[in-house]
Amino acid sequence: MRNFMIRKVAVLGAGVMGAQIAAHCANADVPVALFDLPAPEGDPNGIVRKAIDGLKRLEPAPLAAKDCADYIDAAHYDAGLEALRGCDLVIEAIAEKMEWKRDLYAKVAPYIAGNAIFASNTSGLSIEALAGALPEALRRRFCGIHFFNPPRYMRLVEIIPCRASALGMLDDLETFLTTTLGKGVVRAADTPNFIANRVGVFSMLAVMHHADRLGLGFDVVDALTGPAIGRPKSATFRTADVVGLDTLAHVIGTMRNALPADPWHPHYAVPPWLAALIEQGALGQKTKIGIYRKEGKLISVLDPAARDYRPAAGEVDAEVAAMLKLKQPAEKFARLRAHASPQAQFLWAIFRDVFHYCAVHLETIAGNARDVDLAMRWGFGWREGPFETWQAAGWQAIAEAIQADIATGHTMSAAPLPGWVFDGRAGVHNPRGSWSPRAKADQPRAALPVYARQIFPERVLGEAAEDGKTVFENDAVRMWTAPGDADIAVLSFKSKLNTLGPDVVEGILEAVARAECDYQGLVIWQPKPPFSAGANLAALAPAIEAGDFAALEKAVARFQHMTQTLKQAQVPVVAAVNGMALGGGCEVVMHASRVVAGLESYLGLVEAGVGLIPAGGGCKEFALRAHEGAARIAGGDVFLFLQSAFQTIAMATVSKSAPQARELGFLREADAVVFNPDEALHVARQTARALREAGWRPKPPARAIKAAGRNGIATLEMMLVNMKEGGMISAHDYSVAKGAAVALCGGDVDTGARVDEAWLLAVERHEFMTLLKTEKTQQRIAHMLATGKPLRN
Repeated sequence: MRNFMIRKVAVLGAGVMGAQIAAHCANADVPVALFDLPAPEGDPNGIVRKAIDGLKRLEPAPLAAKDCADYIDAAHYDAGLEALRGCDLVIEAIAEKMEWKRDLYAKVAPYIAGNAIFASNTSGLSIEALAGALPEALRRRFCGIHFFNPPRYMRLVEIIPCRASALGMLDDLETFLTTTLGKGVVRAADTPNFIANRVGVFSMLAVMHHADRLGLGFDVVDALTGPAIGRPKSATFRTADVVGLDTLAHVIGTMRNALPADPWHPHYAVPPWLAALIEQGALGQKTKIGIYRKEGKLISVLDPAARDYRPAAGEVDAEVAAMLKLKQPAEKFARLRAHASPQAQFLWAIFRDVFHYCAVHLETIAGNARDVDLAMRWGFGWREGPFETWQAAGWQAIAEAIQADIATGHTMSAAPLPGWVFDGRAGVHNPRGSWSPRAKADQPRAALPVYARQIFPERVLGEAAEDGKTVFENDAVRMWTAPGDADIAVLSFKSKLNTLGPDVVEGILEAVARAECDYQGLVIWQPKPPFSAGANLAALAPAIEAGDFAALEKAVARFQHMTQTLKQAQVPVVAAVNGMALGGGCEVVMHASRVVAGLESYLGLVEAGVGLIPAGGGCKEFALRAHEGAARIAGGDVFLFLQSAFQTIAMATVSKSAPQARELGFLREADAVVFNPDEALHVARQTARALREAGWRPKPPARAIKAAGRNGIATLEMMLVNMKEGGMISAHDYSVAKGAAVALCGGDVDTGARVDEAWLLAVERHEFMTLLKTEKTQQRIAHMLATGKPLRN
């Protein structure tokens, strides 16, 4: 297999998308040259420098760590184009104007290296038309590369070839996007708006059409088209505000202008109320007003009939809500279609018309049905793609219902369903692959070598799935081995949010014992995030209410024994983390031999939120790591290393990325960060195997840890006094934070005294139990269990 290395990337255009694409490359340690026009005055690179500075202030943060911006070099087109010669991938991300892009291509083409890939981030313009502006030799290395906004967080990238695009180049680009940038790649046909925007924007137009037809308010529609049907919380109209109403209108305009023969062409139009908002400059979130308006805590929604705003209070009708909760999709859709209420008719209509649209256009926009479903999951955040939803509801029954509605004129288009819909199939996905009208066959997944790293890729409904071979399983955990890998065991939790109750703790202990006997290593990995939301407070609640503190202390000691067992395991234990690892979940991670963390790993010791301190070894580990850090520096002061740990615990700080988790001390330098969460299990197994091959032995428990002692506690307590007197923390916050200070500093010992790990565990356990016995901590725990939110008391 040949290796095409992308060592440096250039991004042309420092606008919203260009700057954030550059940021995500920098997150992956890929140096970037970010280009734009020269500034009219002052520093010629002023436009780009301003964009780079802006990246540090954006939320959600495009930079995984603020110093990632150091990997982005500023450049401008007038004097910086020579820098393109050293770039292996050049991404154009300027405004969506064909003539501007073609003019820029003529300018940069002579500077693009002979083996470099050139790609446009256009969201819908013709790739073939753009390729026409390039020299013939460069066209083989040109394609579309459509990121979704925001690029760090949205998984989808569409690759769109032109006729001349070299297959090997496309494979190289897909490999880079998949592993280095962590993306889910779908190859789309060169049709207007490609796959996700084509289907997604049509879905929004269908919602607008049927909302108007049935007289439903925009807030009611958003209540219906969000999580209630497996879509994001922003639903439809809030999503439009976030995207930008002008941007939405532009995408609709692209469809209208480029698809004159489309059966749905009459509906590719900006509604009058939307045009009026754009005319007024009410463009959504970026102008603070659009379909919704927020004034303080009051959220208002546009009433298009009144041409004014009213308080937003949309709700789903009780009968419709009950239908949406039905577990059988076939029953759910049948009842929605038969029900007379406007909300039920609306829901049936928007699903029906999207099914109809996707069936008719599948052959022209995508290689197969799987690509459409994954594009809508990854690009629009749908829980299921349209074909999956249709198949789950009963393929033939839904097809006949659509056909009947076409015949009676109820659909948005009279276009007939394609013949393949009625060929006796049960759906478009099956263990062999997904239906491709173009190939007239079911197509398996891509066989690129990069996908061998995804042991359990994200599957679509009906696709063949492999769960591995079970070693042991109970209600709390499952220990198993993955296909073709019998020497590394995997442990997964089965509790809600993968919380750590006594049963999971015992399951971990059993898994370690079995791994030491029969396997070369153990990986802790969850099929779906989070890694773990922490200790199962609900399991402890009865003992708290009964005041059975002896049993509770025994449970804490057992948890500490579990984390120490992980740390002292005679085989490598690797934690493969994706999503949240909070409280006790974070402590499990901190005690693993190594960690393989997905980029979007959010780690934190958050016990302060319920009036407690970490007592599963979290305080002990920070004290130990502070000792080790100080020991690496001549005359190093352990307290200097403890201050940041104290702030992290006292403030219940949660990392916003895996690199930030390393900055906060939850991860070590030797721990790996992977960008594609589907590769974490593969990398974790390889890490465990490599450690074993290198002769893995755990370090014996540390016996001479230098403690910050009384002086350290006193210094940290001075910080708390100032915060309390300034009204920044409550009296109980003070008590909780002091407990953390005592645990981190090793308790009531002389500064510089040497203690062992068992001592530190005993101190943190004592401070934990002291807090647990207080009324205010018990109130915090009860409030968290009742509401899911922290209580400040």
